[in-house]
Amino acid sequence: MARSGARWPRLLLLSLLALALPAAAERRPGPADKLLVFTVATKETDGFHRFMRTAKHFNYTVKVLGKGEEWKGGELPNSIGGGQKVRLLKEGIESYADQEDLVVLFVECYDVIFAGGPEELLKKFQETNHKVVFAADGLIWPDKRLADKYPVVRSGKRFLNSGGKCGPQTLELEHDPSVFSALRFIGYAPYINRIVQQWNLQDNDDDQLFYTKIYVDPLARNASTALVLWFQEHINITLDHKCTIFQTLNGAVDEVLLKFEEGKVRARNSVYDTLPVTIHGNGPTKIHLNYLGNYIPNAWTRETGCSVCDLDLLDLSAVKEYPRVKIGVFIEQPTPFLTKFLDRLLTLDYPREALSIFVHNNEVYHEKHIKKFWEKAKNIIRNIKIVGPEENLSQAEARNMGMDLCRQDKTCDYYLSIDADVVLTNPKTLRILIEQNRKIIAPLVTRHGKLWSNFWGALSPDGYYARSEDYVDIVQGNRVGVWNIPYMANIYLIKGQTLRSEMKEKNYFMRDKLDPDMALCRNAREMGVFMYITNRHEFGRLLSTANYNTSHYNNDLWQIFENPVDWKETYINPNYSKIFTDNIVEQPCPDVFWFPIFSDTACDELVEEMEHFGQWSGGKHQDSRISGGYENVPTDDIHMKQIGLDNEWLHFIREFIAPVTLKVFAGYYTKGYALLNFVVKYSPDRQRSLRPHHDSSTFTINIALNKVGEDFQVEVAIYNLGEDEIVSVFQTFYAIYVIIFANVVGTRKEVVAREPLKVSAALSNLPEDASIFQKNSDTFKPSVFVFLGYSELPRKWADSEIGMTGEIKFQRDLDSLERRANLMKRDCL
Repeated sequence: MARSGARWPRLLLLSLLALALPAAAERRPGPADKLLVFTVATKETDGFHRFMRTAKHFNYTVKVLGKGEEWKGGELPNSIGGGQKVRLLKEGIESYADQEDLVVLFVECYDVIFAGGPEELLKKFQETNHKVVFAADGLIWPDKRLADKYPVVRSGKRFLNSGGKCGPQTLELEHDPSVFSALRFIGYAPYINRIVQQWNLQDNDDDQLFYTKIYVDPLARNASTALVLWFQEHINITLDHKCTIFQTLNGAVDEVLLKFEEGKVRARNSVYDTLPVTIHGNGPTKIHLNYLGNYIPNAWTRETGCSVCDLDLLDLSAVKEYPRVKIGVFIEQPTPFLTKFLDRLLTLDYPREALSIFVHNNEVYHEKHIKKFWEKAKNIIRNIKIVGPEENLSQAEARNMGMDLCRQDKTCDYYLSIDADVVLTNPKTLRILIEQNRKIIAPLVTRHGKLWSNFWGALSPDGYYARSEDYVDIVQGNRVGVWNIPYMANIYLIKGQTLRSEMKEKNYFMRDKLDPDMALCRNAREMGVFMYITNRHEFGRLLSTANYNTSHYNNDLWQIFENPVDWKETYINPNYSKIFTDNIVEQPCPDVFWFPIFSDTACDELVEEMEHFGQWSGGKHQDSRISGGYENVPTDDIHMKQIGLDNEWLHFIREFIAPVTLKVFAGYYTKGYALLNFVVKYSPDRQRSLRPHHDSSTFTINIALNKVGEDFQVEVAIYNLGEDEIVSVFQTFYAIYVIIFANVVGTRKEVVAREPLKVSAALSNLPEDASIFQKNSDTFKPSVFVFLGYSELPRKWADSEIGMTGEIKFQRDLDSLERRANLMKRDCL
């Protein structure tokens, strides 16, 4: 043992002599032009372009090695490797070996960004007082048996940069965080040259192990820790223990925070309170690097917003021929408002001759909607392919098919995938996405009033959803830009060239047991293709489909809770908002108001729903549906409860009727609760009239559901009301009655039919443009009726009969009613 120990000083002396350098190398670093950055890139990936953008921002001089070479550095996801990089650096630095004052920085480019400039880098390197500085890490790789060879450090990271990635693909690894090799180091050119000249291995050997042995085991694997430390001090190699220059994210994600400064953003190591110059997303931390890269160094700042969003834009106004786009439409579950979704595809602001459509419909329920769409679209879109549920394709198979149609078509420039639950309200969406000029980009769409969206800002360790620090700000529009993300779904645009190059495999939507969207995103990440989300414009929203019930005839009527915005757009009159802005409520008589409430679609679908249900009451006095079982003034009707729409209807009253009552009667608040909500059907063969009566209610809402002159007619013959009955002839007429408020009786012996709005009473509400009178009983005097619209007021308008002073107790005193009716007669006439 004594003889063996005596050999160490002599061997060490020989090694030191071999690495001895002229004294000139002791000089301190010069200006920034004495710094040269080396990196290896056999392919120009998205990560490479990001690296070069940050280098250009700080005016680094970068020499790229290995361009166009085939990668032979090993199959890194499954083994060690990376020796090709050492060989390329050995060849590339040789011509700079005699430049004693040249500082060389070697970094990866696929998963590294610059956070500081050359001057800061040189200053921090100079302050180390060493000739070569390697990045430090808290993890050891590839040979854990060498751990005890590392000198113990009192503070900071102990091991030489232990894991990341090399080669042409930014591969993520979600199982073992330390299987990839990636090195970053800085030093004087002669020193770096002498180190790499010792490389005599193969391209697929491990570069990490090579540099590790240079640092911890320069002479013999059995050397003592004290001897290694002595060697390191004399050869002047050290590690950046406190991340002053190099920040390695693997095992340190929680240490790194964004530090917003004026006009720039830095990454701050909160443990050592340092601002690293380079950030390395090694191992499984590439996703977090992408998050940091959305800000660092100046991609997005609080002062300027997004400074890179307008880089490399494609100006469609300057192209002679618009890019051809294949639109993949996927209907994978029952989806509300599908007809409107399909119609929006035909209103995209994009040349129709440049569009083709692939539709996968997995639901038999939607076959009728697809058929209607086909009839509309077949003469508009040049090519439409529809795959129905009879093909029995899985969702992944269908999505692979749609994407491959674009991949195989060399004229397909872009592939737009859109799911049926996307409400695309911005017709310029396709133009905007194409002009943004990214390989994969998605527009931000969210569920109304919720934080649920079509992207994730981060992933959990098992590859599922995790909330990034900026997720809420992006969803709510507090931070606007184009964001690099790990996951997107529902709608996205992919370049056709990307499908034919990086993503040329045909099975991107199948992987392990992952859902198709997760499989696509994981495959894209592993191929180094960045995915982006843009919230620079309003694009639309997402529907909720989880509780969509298809057991009704018009199922969308029940969506007022799940999808309130789409329900309103579909069923509420477009002029409804003008009630509050333009004061369009009309009052033909005191306490009788007309205002717009329903769309044509709402009227039609309610009639269809009732006829489909078909259980009309028949207008009988005996009625088991109501308390007591007896109806004084029966109608031929169907209650909302009978079709399961009562809760939705009451919500409609609270949301859309109650605000109007508050407007017309300031200080009157209604809870919007009604015991009876029903649709009445008037027809000559079932119920041709309704005798005057007084509703036991707070107010009554009457809504006509069909059109006079089209759906029904009314002919009126006027007689002496005291002696003869009025004869009315009309076809089927439907109306909704919502009984909430006491109506007021009006009396009048004559009615001028051409001016039906001149008179008003509220005991019997009848068809548009019609007045129907009938002989009164001995108790009540003849009544006239409020009409639900005329030529200027279409059928979608509601007639709200609201009491004069708020809640009025039900009055049975006929004299009191008579006095009030006379007041109304005076005002109306």
